Amino acid sequence: MIKNSNINSNSRLDDPILQEIELNKVEIGKHASWSVSSAKPGSGVEQLRDNNLDTFWQSDAQQPHHITIQFPKKCYIENLLIHCDYKLDESYTPCKISIKAGTILHDLQEIILTELEEPSGWINIPLSFNNNSLKANLLQISILSNLKNGRDSHIRQIKVYGKKISIENYTQYPKFNSPEVSMFQTLR
Repeated sequence: MIKNSNINSNSRLDDPILQEIELNKVEIGKHASWSVSSAKPGSGVEQLRDNNLDTFWQSDAQQPHHITIQFPKKCYIENLLIHCDYKLDESYTPCKISIKAGTILHDLQEIILTELEEPSGWINIPLSFNNNSLKANLLQISILSNLKNGRDSHIRQIKVYGKKISIENYTQYPKFNSPEVSMFQTLR
């Protein structure tokens, strides 16, 4: 478990943190099944994933609040980006977050526990350790407490990034680039 990991934050969808990550990584959250422990009507998973920083997920129960991200198979996960805005959300802003990973809900292990101080923008949580990506079927983000002892939480967006892998890395056949072979690449 890592406490108080290296966290960077910024505030727009076109900000440098997001652009730098998207150059070398791919957003894999779209392949997952998302669920939340509770939500106010009109502030659910759809708002958490709609790429609109004006909408948000709002919990509606006692803490801790959970966001569960389940992939159909084990994935290599590099970064988790969470967007919070203290200026807009005040006591709804999370201040203590736990990230757990595993294959199913019953074998989750805490990998990161971090405390945030008035976060405003994208919070980049690296999930690769010693140059090895986290490999998991399931991620769970737990909000343990909010600023100013708030009860419900607001999170505006979450993005999950994995390695960008080219298909050439998975083919077992060598590349044939000689003129003799290229003559037979197409049919007339």
